[in-house]
Amino acid sequence: MANKGPSYGMSREVQSRIEKKYDEELEQRLVQWIRLQCGDEVGTPEQGRIGFQQWLKNGMILSKLVNSLYPKGSQPVKIPEPPPSMVFKQMEQVAQFLKAAEDYGVVKTDMFQTVDLYEGKDMAAVQRTIVALGSLAVTKDDGQYKGDPSWFMKKAQEHKRDFSEDKLKEGKNVIGLQMGSNQGASQSGMTGYGRPRQIIG
Repeated sequence: MANKGPSYGMSREVQSRIEKKYDEELEQRLVQWIRLQCGDEVGTPEQGRIGFQQWLKNGMILSKLVNSLYPKGSQPVKIPEPPPSMVFKQMEQVAQFLKAAEDYGVVKTDMFQTVDLYEGKDMAAVQRTIVALGSLAVTKDDGQYKGDPSWFMKKAQEHKRDFSEDKLKEGKNVIGLQMGSNQGASQSGMTGYGRPRQIIG
C-alpha cells in the first residue's frame, strides 16, 4: 500500500461525510455479538472507528465469525496459524471472508470492499456487512446464531401460495379495482352530448 497523505478540499469533505456514517453504538453491539459468536479469545477492540478497524484488519476475526455460522466440519474459510503478518495475506484473508459472506447470502450491495476495511476508508460499510450477516443468521434460525435475536432485523422471507385450478379460473372473472369499477354503471337518463351541429345553408 502506498502511503497517502492528508486529503484536502473536496476529497476531505467526502471522507468526512463517510466517517460521519459510522455508528459507535452499533459498533458496541457488533463487538458484543462477535465475542459471543467467536468466543472471548478474540479480545475487545479499543473503542472507536480506528480501534474497530485495527481489530478486524487482518481478517482473522471476520473469518472466525463467518465460520461460526456453519456447523463444525463445513466451515468455508481456512484460518491460518499463525495469523498472517504480510499485507497481501491479510487482504486475502478479508477477501475470503467476503466470498464466504456472499455464499452465506449477503447481497453484493451490503458488502464492503477490502480496501474499505484495510485502509479504514469506509468503516460504516464494514458495519453494514456484519449487520447483514447477523440478520441472515437470525433469519435462518438454524441453531448456529449466538446472541440476542433482537440485535438484528429478520430478513423478509418468501411466502409462497398455491392456488387450485378452480381458484385461478375464478380469478379471471374478477375485474381488479385498478381498472376501475363497473358497479352501478348504466346509460339510463343519458342524453346526447353537446348541441347538435348547426348547418346553415
